[in-house]
Amino acid sequence: MSEFPDVLGNYWHAVATSDSVESSIFSVRLLQNDYVLWRTPDGQIVGALDSCTHRQAPLSKGTLEDGCLRCPYHGWLFGNEGHCLEVPSASEGLPIPPKANLKSLYVEEKYGLVWLCPNEPDAPIPEVAADADSSFTRLNTKMQIWNTDSTRMIDNMLDISHFPYTHRGTFGIEQETVVPKIKLEQLDETFFGYGYEVKINNVGSAKIMAGGGEDVINLQMTTGFALPFSVLSTMSYETGVEQKLFMTAAPIEEGESIYTFVIWRNDDVSALVEPGRTIADEVIDLEIAVVLEDQTMLEKLNGQLSLEQGALVDVQADKPSLEWRRRYKELISS
Repeated sequence: MSEFPDVLGNYWHAVATSDSVESSIFSVRLLQNDYVLWRTPDGQIVGALDSCTHRQAPLSKGTLEDGCLRCPYHGWLFGNEGHCLEVPSASEGLPIPPKANLKSLYVEEKYGLVWLCPNEPDAPIPEVAADADSSFTRLNTKMQIWNTDSTRMIDNMLDISHFPYTHRGTFGIEQETVVPKIKLEQLDETFFGYGYEVKINNVGSAKIMAGGGEDVINLQMTTGFALPFSVLSTMSYETGVEQKLFMTAAPIEEGESIYTFVIWRNDDVSALVEPGRTIADEVIDLEIAVVLEDQTMLEKLNGQLSLEQGALVDVQADKPSLEWRRRYKELISS
């Protein structure tokens, strides 16, 4: 199994939802390394390698005591910023060796997600402007583990030519296969991609997502990427409803990734569509069904997506993926 390029450790990766690191220890594997996360009494999250500095015991198997992490092997206690606060076997008054402290990693919370950067960040967390717009409501979903490579996931997220086939069970129309000419451009300060119009089936949950309309509608969309593994799609419906779909992947191993998506909408997502069921419920369930169609297909593909020129047959519909692959290859070669 190949190792990941070191530069990926200089970027932010979404590894957990904020509510999963409230009152319990959280363990995660990222870029072939195991990490531990926990929340301190002041609400900050500490991130470190899942290895005690004493005898390398997995700290994720320890216990929390008033927001401090107790190692399960010899009971060493770690607090804010990974500082070692107690060595139970040491006589009272003896100083704790500085090397006993954990190396605290870069951790931030944004969009209801916990982001981890193993090294000093080369770039900020991708900026989704809708999160600061009071006319939008954010909807979070759980983290998922996919048995596919993160490179293949981004290729899929940037592609629309698979809609009529992979998504025929949700919104795809099999007759609508031709992809118009794609013009790539900077969509905002963060995301680079393209705008397009797509014809979709608009029945059932899809119609609720659209805010109404005919059974088949034209949907205005933009889709763009932020290196290394994030994509933002904007869906603008004829009804005036606008939805932002932010998707991000984090490599665990080659062929295994963490995935989640976050939605922002400018309508009343708390409105009931039937007793006990809201617009938010319908939207999330439909997007989960769409995502499952992608996951089912991608998990049939082996290994990383080739970055070598000419290794794959590309057509004009693959232009966004080609540009992402070019920039990603440049990033990991730097």
